[in-house]
Amino acid sequence: MPRTADSKTERYQLRIPPKQKALIARAAALSNKDMADFILDKIVPEAEAVIQAAEVEAVSSRDFIRILDLLEHPPKPNAKLRAAISALPDAL
Repeated sequence: MPRTADSKTERYQLRIPPKQKALIARAAALSNKDMADFILDKIVPEAEAVIQAAEVEAVSSRDFIRILDLLEHPPKPNAKLRAAISALPDAL
């Protein structure tokens, strides 16, 4: 997807060894893209995947139903929970 002249962009400088730059330039040319578009097409999905892996916890349907059930019908506090609550400072 070529960038338009009126797109709001920011500059990012990157030092890269000449061999790697040549490799990226060749791959970009073979993809009919400029280097910036080629790099962004590869980097943005990877960045999204890293964020997804760090921020999203996936659970099975069975576990999700169990979590909802526990939220709607929490178990009665047992002795250990009551002791932990009583040990909390009053400032909370």
